[in-house]
Amino acid sequence: MRTQQRDWEVIVDLIERVLADDDLLPAVFSAVRSHVEESATLPVSDITGHTRVLLTAAGRAVAGRRAPTEAELTVVEQLAVNRARQGIPIDVVLGSVRISERAIWARTRELAEDAGIPADRLLDARELYDDWADAVRTRLIRAHREAPRPQDAWDRDAESMRRLLEGGSVAALTAAERGFTPGAGLWVLVTRPGDAAATTAVRRLTDGSGPGLAATVGDTLVAVLPSLPTFRSGGAGLVVGIAGPVGAEELSVAHRLAVAAVPAAEATGLSGPAHISDVAPVAALLSRADLAAALVARHRSAREDLGAAADAVAHTVRAWLEADRDASVVARARYVHENTVRNRVQRFAAVTGIDPHSTFGGITAWWLCRAWAGDS
Repeated sequence: MRTQQRDWEVIVDLIERVLADDDLLPAVFSAVRSHVEESATLPVSDITGHTRVLLTAAGRAVAGRRAPTEAELTVVEQLAVNRARQGIPIDVVLGSVRISERAIWARTRELAEDAGIPADRLLDARELYDDWADAVRTRLIRAHREAPRPQDAWDRDAESMRRLLEGGSVAALTAAERGFTPGAGLWVLVTRPGDAAATTAVRRLTDGSGPGLAATVGDTLVAVLPSLPTFRSGGAGLVVGIAGPVGAEELSVAHRLAVAAVPAAEATGLSGPAHISDVAPVAALLSRADLAAALVARHRSAREDLGAAADAVAHTVRAWLEADRDASVVARARYVHENTVRNRVQRFAAVTGIDPHSTFGGITAWWLCRAWAGDS
């Protein structure tokens, strides 16, 4: 009995180390973002917040060898309701959970192997986790099915929008049916339908653009317009991704680019309309979660060398690059001395071997610091 207790204490210690792994949440977030298209425009805080809560709850349940509590299941229900209101299907929600599980258990197996934990003990923990996850999935499905869904007046155009965004001949035929001029360039606008302000802002953007089409598609509000929108003020903090002009057959590609423009604009602190060409380099970087993971892995030892100062260094270097390498601007914004900013930049360069003053070194440094900071 004492041997079994000691073995389980080792498992509990392993779980606590997994929960404390600074690289785990960014890896889970990147995996979900790259494999689940519907999550592309969800706020980073939304995905990481729910992932952190579920991961912590699962760890506590396994450590305590128990089923989920009612309080934990209430949090699960709220996640399901939020996703239903965002128009995200339950299969997409469950798919995101499965991707998160794979990333978590891959890291757990790594640490277990390094610690010499027997495979049968790890299997015991996995079976407990599976029991916990089954209860969570059941509650997710039920809460998602029963969640109230807002009715948007544009939803009647959802089928036409779906056909337009297929691209190819289907889109060309649909464009003709909707009265778009054959051969004319079309524009795609994408934003998050978080509240009435988003709908109002997109409608304002479409003023003067001629007859268009708009509908809720998954977790985004999408508009297809026959001419360049007239941009007006309003919707403070709202980002509208834009791509075009393209032919009807290319609307599928334009939609993907407009979606990519939203998180790219947010990453660079922009708000309002953002054409994909304005944020193309950032969109290209953010779309390659595999390369970001490789970059983080390559410089893991550098982050370890920085220790407790890693977050402060990453935030400072990123802010310095985004301020066009002006230490005084960063110093005022972060309430530190200019020399502190310069010292952190120098420290980053020393431990990583990256020269943030050079063109490509600056790009690499920004990307790495963003990944280190967990996209915060």
